[in-house]
Amino acid sequence: MTRGFRPLLRGSTYAGALFAYCGALVSLPLLPFAALPALAWPSAPEGVRIVLTALVWAVLIGALGLARTTRRVLIACARRMLGVPLLDPVAEPARSTAPTRSTAASARSMASARSTAPGSDRLRTPLWLLAHVALGWAGAQSAVLLVCAGLLLPGGWAGAEAGVSVRGWSLRPEHGWQSWAAALGCLLLAALLCLAVTGALRWLAPRLLGPSSAERLALAAGRERVLAERNRLAHELHDSIGHTLTAATIQAAVAGEVLGADPEAARAALRSIEESTRAALEDLDYVLGMLREEQTATAPPRSLADLPELLDRLRHAGAVVEPELSGDFTRVRGTPARAAYRILQEGLTNALRHGAGGPIRVTVTATPDALRLSVVNRTGSGGGSGGGSGGGSATTAFPTSGHGLPGLTERVRLLHGEITAGPDGPDRWRLTARLPVRVPA
Repeated sequence: MTRGFRPLLRGSTYAGALFAYCGALVSLPLLPFAALPALAWPSAPEGVRIVLTALVWAVLIGALGLARTTRRVLIACARRMLGVPLLDPVAEPARSTAPTRSTAASARSMASARSTAPGSDRLRTPLWLLAHVALGWAGAQSAVLLVCAGLLLPGGWAGAEAGVSVRGWSLRPEHGWQSWAAALGCLLLAALLCLAVTGALRWLAPRLLGPSSAERLALAAGRERVLAERNRLAHELHDSIGHTLTAATIQAAVAGEVLGADPEAARAALRSIEESTRAALEDLDYVLGMLREEQTATAPPRSLADLPELLDRLRHAGAVVEPELSGDFTRVRGTPARAAYRILQEGLTNALRHGAGGPIRVTVTATPDALRLSVVNRTGSGGGSGGGSGGGSATTAFPTSGHGLPGLTERVRLLHGEITAGPDGPDRWRLTARLPVRVPA
């Protein structure tokens, strides 16, 4: 039974009409205050005093809509009673002593929206209240008259009579089927009036209670921040887990081959697998903590300071790495340092996946204005790219998602840097990147 009455309480035509009539009744306590100016001017004509009272009443009703709490309550009621999908008002970005770039951009967008329409957004809620009250009073009075006529006309109860007069022509239904038809017409008109009032409120609600221009910009900026953060976390998982699985697979193969002939080398490969997977678990814990918005005690994101550990894990996997490091890496901090580590990690992972043996040359050069990275590996006679950094027959052994190079390109582009990847001669593959040390604002 409760389910049967639920449409009458939420989003139905009758709920919308009831919402309008209740809005009219709520405005009644303001009427005595609106009548005070008219009472203070007794010598004015009656029509002037009525108009003055109506104007003051409208001003008092509209003033209630200037409060943010009123807007929130109206949105919640309209969403429940009218069934209109309205969004809650968007709060302004919190001010802090060191705002982020995305927060500052959101604040600038909202300020720009206010400058283009300084007063239109604040007037929408008062306009909604005035329309709500006007529709409520007009609908309530008309509905009461029509329902009373529909109940009293049949049989001439209470001596009720109905008639229509237009320029001397009149029609008065006699008792009998005409009075019943007139009563049915009055009830149908009352129902149609409920439809009209509810339809008008549903049409006005998104336009007057929906997001303002500033709120739409804030919502767009919020969605952009969420998508950017999800994309960044997806890159973190791809780079960390992909590298760990590749290295662990190769190390497990090496351990299996030398287990009987060289137990010490097998144990070293297993230790390397343990270290790689532990580091990947730390990265995974960090990413999950970011997704859950928790302040976890996990290790911070990787940076250039973790590059020696990354190179050691590759050597344990049997790769020959020839690093060439130059410059002062202590000056490279923050986002460029983290991006540089992930670029090198992806390049080395792809060299393991698709390389054809031989040394992997890693070059990192830090200059006062930029950071230059390079990973060069052999690809064999095929020269194709396969999964992104090299090619060869190993492509089938290590299937890839194809997101490696596009992800690196996006990282570098966001930092206003440059990246190139492609064949370097008949049997080599080169990945190079240049990152500015100071990211432009």
